[in-house]
Amino acid sequence: MFKYHCLNNISKAGLEKFSALYEETADIGEAQGILVRSAKMHDMEFSENLLAIARAGAGVNNIPLDRCAKEGIVVFNTPGANANAVKELVFTGMLLASRDIVEGVDWVRGNWKNPDIAKTAEKEKKQFAGTEIRGKKLGIIGLGAIGVRVANAAIDLGMEVYGYDPYVSVDAAWNLNRSVKHVSNVEEIYEVSDIITIHVPLLPSTKGMIGEAALEKMKHGVIIINMARDTLCDEKAIVEAIEEGRVRRYVSDFPNPTVAGKRGCITTPHLGASTAESEDKCARMAVEELQNYIENGNIINSVNYPNCNMGICQTPGRVAIFHANKTGMLTQFTAIFGSTDINIAELFNKAKGEVAYTMMDLDGEILPDTVEKLRAIDGVFRVRVIK
Repeated sequence: MFKYHCLNNISKAGLEKFSALYEETADIGEAQGILVRSAKMHDMEFSENLLAIARAGAGVNNIPLDRCAKEGIVVFNTPGANANAVKELVFTGMLLASRDIVEGVDWVRGNWKNPDIAKTAEKEKKQFAGTEIRGKKLGIIGLGAIGVRVANAAIDLGMEVYGYDPYVSVDAAWNLNRSVKHVSNVEEIYEVSDIITIHVPLLPSTKGMIGEAALEKMKHGVIIINMARDTLCDEKAIVEAIEEGRVRRYVSDFPNPTVAGKRGCITTPHLGASTAESEDKCARMAVEELQNYIENGNIINSVNYPNCNMGICQTPGRVAIFHANKTGMLTQFTAIFGSTDINIAELFNKAKGEVAYTMMDLDGEILPDTVEKLRAIDGVFRVRVIK
């Protein structure tokens, strides 16, 4: 029997996908798998029982990825499961920013006691006049699961769409509407777009990418939408640009003292994935990832180890080895099996940064002393016998 622990409330639609081989435990120390959403895990100590952590969502900044990698703990996320929810929020933000809806609603709330509010509204509504998004140029930075959906929907709404992503995947390219103009330089996005939306991960290379240098290249009156991560933008520079009239609106899903309540800033309380449908999809995907890994050693959608899919083992034995990405490791592994006269029927080996994952299907059962020899190799973090 395998055990899992939930650090946050996880959708029942996901938990119901666990097979009869699994049971939930209140004791995190005995769990082979952890399901998490937003709980902070950096200060947690992990038991030797823990094999994997599945984040029911995309962001994993609440999980100590490097430490988990060195302990042979696979961390999963659920890319694309919340893509439609975020896409819809992007268009909500786009419309709110274009039509001055927020200011209009605030005016009505401030005048609800006026018995002649309908007549007064006819006189005052001109101050909330906005613009349509049809025919506007939309620049999308990042053409992943969310960016592609935004691009395709924008084309359907009659927008002229420009997309920038130097690392666009084959799947994304196939799914992208042919009318989207794929540009090779992000500065072209800045120069031509009436509205810019950002959909890239937070990396050292992307942190603060929308700063003063980028703002200087943008159209006067541009709308900037950020549903990815607040620190992708230099928000102080954006607020200053709003005050100077260079930026029309900044829409963000990340409230903080820099933008909350500021004129020209529309801020939502991190609602990107907050739909019942999205939470169900994220939970189902997270559970599927955990089960596939715990039972078969397959890694799909990991953020700290390379993906590996060898299906269900059809041989007497399967072993998985987590190790440092350095020369000579695979040679040492195969030499040990050669000395025990066990044939390797199938082998996977791939690195991700400083770590690597090796999985082998064997034509014989792996014995405890062979496992100990593997564990004794310098640079090996963990050895799992799966079958």
